[in-house]
Amino acid sequence: MQPVSWSSEKYYLRQILPLVRKHKVIRFSRTDSRLANNGLPLRLQKLRCHVNYNALRFTPSIEALGNKMISSLRKTGSFVVLHLRYEMDMLAFSGCTHGCSGQETAELTRMRYAYPWWKEKEIDSEKKRLEGLCPLTPGETTLVLKALGFPRDTRIYIASGEIYGGEKRLAALKAEFPNIVRKEMLLFEDELHLFQKHSTQMAALDYLVSVASDVFIPSNDGNMAKVVEGHRRFMGFHRTIQLDRKKLVELIDLFEDQELS
Repeated sequence: MQPVSWSSEKYYLRQILPLVRKHKVIRFSRTDSRLANNGLPLRLQKLRCHVNYNALRFTPSIEALGNKMISSLRKTGSFVVLHLRYEMDMLAFSGCTHGCSGQETAELTRMRYAYPWWKEKEIDSEKKRLEGLCPLTPGETTLVLKALGFPRDTRIYIASGEIYGGEKRLAALKAEFPNIVRKEMLLFEDELHLFQKHSTQMAALDYLVSVASDVFIPSNDGNMAKVVEGHRRFMGFHRTIQLDRKKLVELIDLFEDQELS
């Protein structure tokens, strides 16, 4: 069943709890935003945290592989996770095409129009970017990491799907921070094979590494970034750097126009 969106505790106590008692197990086909975020008693907010970050677990196979990656990264000391949201579908549906060629922009637009369920078709990419509503590009992220003072030898794990534009789009980042790591570099091909056809399971591996990192930096404030940040707070307020993209884009443009050192 689908719970009613933005429901209060009364809905769950009066309508859902009797169903749980009757059927023992209920599968919610949708769970995002089905419980009100605000106005809930503190005891329920605390319970929400324990459900999200303690009771819910990944399958043993995902947890085992995630722990192996974390152990491998820990052998060389501390590490930063950069959650780089720059996959093709994300750019197509958000309409964020800054830094893309004309050919790439056309390809991303075609993809957006090919999906009838995606209602927003005409998108002003530059307007969205200036409002801080687009993810930073890998090149922009490189500038920000340098400005924040991360040393050149920082070990950076890239949490993402396939980066749109491939290796050439990561060239600037790798040139400035050569100690870049991805899951494909930490695991054998046969270990990853079972997961590669399932993007959510690959994301689960990134999630586990992100939660365990010394510093977590998302380039966009999507669902995964928010849940990872919440999990890190739950574990003891581990460091997460939230980027003010609206301000940063303004500074980056000044820098690229040579109006800022």
